[in-house]
Amino acid sequence: MGKQLRQQRRGKGGAVYRNPGHRQIGNIRYPNVDAGTGKIVDLIHAPGRSGPLAKIDFSGENVLMIAAEGMVVGKNVTYDMSASDLSPGNVVPLSSVPEGSYVYNVEGQPGDGGKFVRTAGTSATVVSRGDKVVLLMPSGSFKAFDPRCRASLGVVAGGGQREKPFGKAGNKFHAYRSRSKAYLKVKGVAMNPVNHPHGGGGHPHVGKPSTVGRNAPPGRKVGRLSPKRRK
Repeated sequence: MGKQLRQQRRGKGGAVYRNPGHRQIGNIRYPNVDAGTGKIVDLIHAPGRSGPLAKIDFSGENVLMIAAEGMVVGKNVTYDMSASDLSPGNVVPLSSVPEGSYVYNVEGQPGDGGKFVRTAGTSATVVSRGDKVVLLMPSGSFKAFDPRCRASLGVVAGGGQREKPFGKAGNKFHAYRSRSKAYLKVKGVAMNPVNHPHGGGGHPHVGKPSTVGRNAPPGRKVGRLSPKRRK
């Protein structure tokens, strides 16, 4: 008897594919303040995140934010709407950031707390300012933002983590598991016919058109969805 396809098993959910939210530290957002200065009290690791976090004592309240390269315990971090201090880690509006500066954790809309450029070692470059602030994203594309959107100055810390080899398969297994991602993925063409529609044959090949209809049953919907008919 054949086994379930991977997408069928994933669709059921369960503990294997559920996000381990109980180990997450929390949603990392900018506080809703206009100005102020906080002090870094600790740099911590967050499971499921590639970059470290900085715990900041801000007016008697501990605030978590994504750490920048060069942050150290005891340093001050400023939330400044006038952007008088352009030190790494400070939070400023994009309208006040000079061209050519590096920013990260950029808000998509003013006040949403930060949505873009949050991975370790990444940064966006301010290209131009005007009615919209244009950033060169890590992907190489240009994206326009509202000048009132806030961003942190500098580059996200922890950029060298991908250069370090895992060393053994177990380390990579646990790294994927912490993000609820499957480590091993067997190709459908390498399976038997009872296990996958692409399986079987004297050598690894699909053996039939790999496009399937959008109304195909779950056990058949593998490969590429057929394009919509042009109207």
